Amino acid sequence: MDDKGLRLEGVSIALDGRTLLALDATVAPGAVLTVMGPSGSGKSTLLAYIGGFLEPAFSARGRVVVGGCEITRLPAEDRHAGILFQDPLLFPHMSVGGNLAFAVPASVRGRAARRARAEEALAGVGMAGMAGRDPATLSGGQKARVALARVLLAAPRMLLLDEPFSKLDAALRAQMRELVFVKARESGLPVLLVTHDAADAQAAGGRVVTIG
Repeated sequence: MDDKGLRLEGVSIALDGRTLLALDATVAPGAVLTVMGPSGSGKSTLLAYIGGFLEPAFSARGRVVVGGCEITRLPAEDRHAGILFQDPLLFPHMSVGGNLAFAVPASVRGRAARRARAEEALAGVGMAGMAGRDPATLSGGQKARVALARVLLAAPRMLLLDEPFSKLDAALRAQMRELVFVKARESGLPVLLVTHDAADAQAAGGRVVTIG
C-alpha cells in the first residue's frame, strides 16, 4: 500500500472491561473507509482514538499509522487529523476569512499570503468572495463548506468524518458528500467516515465495516 495511507493495526477500544470495537484496516490515499453502527456503538470513540483525544474512561490498544509514521502516542496537535463533526464549529467572533486564516499553517508567512491562501480555499468550495461574511449570516450548507475549507487548509494527513452530513437536508447532504469525497481524492487524503446512514456509505464507496 502507498505509505501515505492510513493503517489501523489491532485497534481495540473498551469501556468498563467491555470491548466496543476491534478493527484492522487499511485506507489508501483518496479512499474512504466507512464504519457504520448505531449510537453508542463506539464509532465516534474510534475517531477520538485516531485523532488523539480519547477520553480517559476508555481503554484502547493498537497502532495507528499514517503516511508511514506511527502516531499512536503523539499528542493530538502532532497527528494532523482533519476532523469534520455534525456541527461546523465555526468561531462566531471571527469572519469567514478569519476562521480560515486561523487554519493556515504557520509556514505560510505574511498577512497577505495567509489571506490569499484562505481566499483560494473558499473558492475551492464554491464560496469565493465571502471572506468578509459573518458566519451567523450563512446557511447550513455554506457553514459546512467553510468548515471543510478550514479543515483542508490545515494540510491534514487524513480526514476523520463524524456524521458531518447528518444535520443537512437531503439535497444539501448529497452535495456535501460529493464535495467532501472529491476534495479528499484531489488531496490524496485517506478518509475514515463514521455514520449510521447507509446512503453515506453508498456515496463514499470503498469498504464498509459494521460494528455494534
